[in-house]
Amino acid sequence: MANIISDETIEYVGILAKLELSAEEKEQAKADMGRMLDYIDKLGELDTTGVEPLSHVFPVQNVFREDVVTNSDMREELLGNAPEQKDGMFMVPRTFE
Repeated sequence: MANIISDETIEYVGILAKLELSAEEKEQAKADMGRMLDYIDKLGELDTTGVEPLSHVFPVQNVFREDVVTNSDMREELLGNAPEQKDGMFMVPRTFE
């Protein structure tokens, strides 16, 4: 099936993409979009019976992990990097008065 892309469609896509296209860029975009849609139509002709749909290319069973605390209290070690500290907290210059 031949996909015909109208000038209005190209204009609308240009607005969505916030692009200002010249006349020849619009013609090129129409040709490119037409080829893309023709390719998608061609993919639709493939026999996919027996092929399971995929959500990922690689098998993903469980992406969650157990939430286990692995660090101990490192406050003193971290505060050792602070140029200034007070009451166990970083002291920073004021950003407003």
